[in-house]
Amino acid sequence: MTEFVNQGDKATRLGFGEAVAEAGGIYSNLVVLGADITTSVGLNLFAERYPERFFSFGIAEQNIAAVAAGMALSGKIPVFSTYGVFAAFRAADQIRVSICYNDVKVIIGGAHAGISVGPDGATHQALEDIAVMRALPNITLISPADANQARAATLEAIHRINGPVYIRFGREPVPNFTNPNQHFEIGKGQILIDGTDVAIIATGHMVWEAITASKELANHGVNAMVVNIHTIKPIDKKLLVDVARKTGLIVTVEEHQVHGGLGSAVSEALAQEHPVPMKIMGMPDCFGESGTPAELLQKYGLNANAITQQVLDALNRFKQ
Repeated sequence: MTEFVNQGDKATRLGFGEAVAEAGGIYSNLVVLGADITTSVGLNLFAERYPERFFSFGIAEQNIAAVAAGMALSGKIPVFSTYGVFAAFRAADQIRVSICYNDVKVIIGGAHAGISVGPDGATHQALEDIAVMRALPNITLISPADANQARAATLEAIHRINGPVYIRFGREPVPNFTNPNQHFEIGKGQILIDGTDVAIIATGHMVWEAITASKELANHGVNAMVVNIHTIKPIDKKLLVDVARKTGLIVTVEEHQVHGGLGSAVSEALAQEHPVPMKIMGMPDCFGESGTPAELLQKYGLNANAITQQVLDALNRFKQ
């Protein structure tokens, strides 16, 4: 089995912030629009290096999205980030009409995604943002697995994508296990651990939990594949079909509602090409609450132990 080593816990938001600051030294037309939570999303690194290109709007997410569209149409590369609940919902109209309809290059950071935000509670836990963002035409939606991948994904989006991009990341430090010098390819999933009995398809912070679960499953005699779908849109349909054909059983895991997220995107792709039995793990159509990340992941069945049990149950149901 492939071994992945935690290089030290680090928040994915910091990988995003590091990449934006690095890109600022490459692109003189890159600008950052602040939403009163600059340090919380890692954009203080850019603001400190390039204060003349940092614009603080305060708590005005709808204005930020509209201004970002105007800046993009004027030849700038605007980046803004706020909590995912504000980006995906409060500024949804401006992102849809001003940014996506015009198909302009704006990098949007959706912070504090998932239940593992913890103590901030239900109002600040972005659990429906994938569903909203992936429904919008022209947008690219990325959900990196760790801080290293968040940095690589953000740089690649700035370098390569000419339209709107939504990058989803969390608040709390999580295991940082991917290669810091990785080649990141938007729209291409990654088989991290090969297997034949079942494929655990995960995104974001759930990728490490899936890797941990695969080790426990090996103790039960289960050869579990682990797939990292870091790009939700465009999704890697070819890889998904290949994985479905090889394993015949899919379990998806995400820090998002079970409706409209990764599981829905995977099932939509496979239903048209190669349907197989699936189990979708995520938030069970409810809001979150306050608590430590570990407590919440356990309560809502989104840690490695829960994945292990759900995989065993799925194997018992569909492969006996």
